[in-house]
Amino acid sequence: MRYARGGGLTAERPWFRERIRFEAGERFARGEKNAAIAKELRVSERSVERWRRAWREGGAAALASSVGPPKLPRLADGQFAELEKELARGPSEHGWEDQRWTLARIQALISWQFQLDVSPAAVWRLMHRHGWSWQSPARRALERDEYAVGLWKKDVWPQAE
Repeated sequence: MRYARGGGLTAERPWFRERIRFEAGERFARGEKNAAIAKELRVSERSVERWRRAWREGGAAALASSVGPPKLPRLADGQFAELEKELARGPSEHGWEDQRWTLARIQALISWQFQLDVSPAAVWRLMHRHGWSWQSPARRALERDEYAVGLWKKDVWPQAE
């Protein structure tokens, strides 16, 4: 199936899908069968059946994409560049005590900087769309006592099993 792994994350995907539907519409006009169209376009027969029904009722215009991507970004590219600059300054510059950016903190920063009210889920989608991902610390804690950890692994851990 062509659309299996959530293939609608970018703005180009609806237009790509629209081209597939228009190709199917041309094949409907030539009288090709649903199974052949589905196999050739690498989509399900059920999708082809749905498209054929829409094509019969409304012609090629019925195969066009609706408005656009379902979730348009609320921050323009220039605003996101400003946000990245603020994120690079670090959380302590914005009043937080530790050096961790959380979705709630980024949400607050967007609210302060751009006067936009966005949900944590929208923040996650925005960050993910621009290539950001969650991170785990690269360094160990300064307070970590390697000797104590070694003793615990040797003495306590085997007893816990």
